[in-house]
Amino acid sequence: MIRLTHEQPMPESLRGAIVALGNFDGFHLGHQAVVNRAITLGFHERRPVIVATFDPHPVRFFRPDVPPFRLTSLDQRERLFAHAGADGMLVFNFGKALATTSAEDFVAEVLAKQLGVAGVVTGTDFTFGRGRKGNADTLRELGRENGIEVESVAAVMLDGEPVSSSRIREALAAGDTATATHLLTRPFAVEAVVEHGDGRGRGFGYPTANVSLRRYQRPAHGIYAVRVRLDDESEHPGVASFGVRPTFEERDEFLEAYIFDWDGDLYGRTIEIDLIAWIRPEAKFDSVDALIEQIGKDAAEARRLLALPE
Repeated sequence: MIRLTHEQPMPESLRGAIVALGNFDGFHLGHQAVVNRAITLGFHERRPVIVATFDPHPVRFFRPDVPPFRLTSLDQRERLFAHAGADGMLVFNFGKALATTSAEDFVAEVLAKQLGVAGVVTGTDFTFGRGRKGNADTLRELGRENGIEVESVAAVMLDGEPVSSSRIREALAAGDTATATHLLTRPFAVEAVVEHGDGRGRGFGYPTANVSLRRYQRPAHGIYAVRVRLDDESEHPGVASFGVRPTFEERDEFLEAYIFDWDGDLYGRTIEIDLIAWIRPEAKFDSVDALIEQIGKDAAEARRLLALPE
């Protein structure tokens, strides 16, 4: 997979591509439908397929103070797009220049002239151009004028509602990992570098790998059964806490994962933590002994949820 930004020259091998155009944060069922249609067209027309995304998210550009809401990092999206069968990933660096580009110029100057795309597939709710004046119908008309075939894919419905990133964020905020997994077709996963913590977990007999969520959507504070992927591509079950450690009256949020039956140094290494199942909300304990006892119960429950032997 080739990864590039819209400011870089388009490689000749990717010119004349079919482009799946959207943000695709989360790459949920609805996003997958758009990308799968682009891949199908590329196969039948013998053209390369590119999945385009925006970074930062346009919402972040226009409303910089909005709380973190990302469901995937760019690296995670790249892997997901590659697994889906795309040949390239195009990142639109969303800043003032792109925000002030008219819908007409975006199609004529960026898509047609600069990138040389042959076709575009979007969702029916896609908007673009200065003031979000362009939509799927506008894109189809402008594409026709510039020699670009355009298709739009209807929203995927699940349980009577469209699958959307907002539904996934709401589920995560409520601790509903089952719904989030159902809509994403995989568990919500946080990828980050392991940071030094206060060492309390090791002192309790449960050493944890601590990561900050940074731009990620915050799930509900609480305890989760998890799966942890290390940078050597190995996967390990475990239990994790996300929150502010109220027993110690701290305020900084961390995701702290204890990996079962594993020992080693993870500081400075990049790991990915899948939230498999919610166990309980975060709680404040009257004593450290009570907390340690509960950690043992949480670990046992995580093993049960992950179908592990006691």
